[in-house]
Amino acid sequence: MVDTALIGILIDGAGFQVLPFTTVAAAIALHGNRVSRRSVTGQARNVLCGMGVCQECRVTIDGHAHVLGCQTLCCEGMLIETAS
Repeated sequence: MVDTALIGILIDGAGFQVLPFTTVAAAIALHGNRVSRRSVTGQARNVLCGMGVCQECRVTIDGHAHVLGCQTLCCEGMLIETAS
């Protein structure tokens, strides 16, 4: 039997719930945010490859900057900051 209890996370201060094994990048997209970070020139960036190669999905998680959102699973109480 699969446990489908939802996980509570915060994205840019707003509370959301996601299913277990949801990546941070997927959670950001599911909740309508299309920007994970900004380039050095200020352009909005978001997930491109989805497997950690492009590093466009970098976000700050629980105070740790430059974490790859596509490679990180959501955990209960996780604080995710994007550059929206």
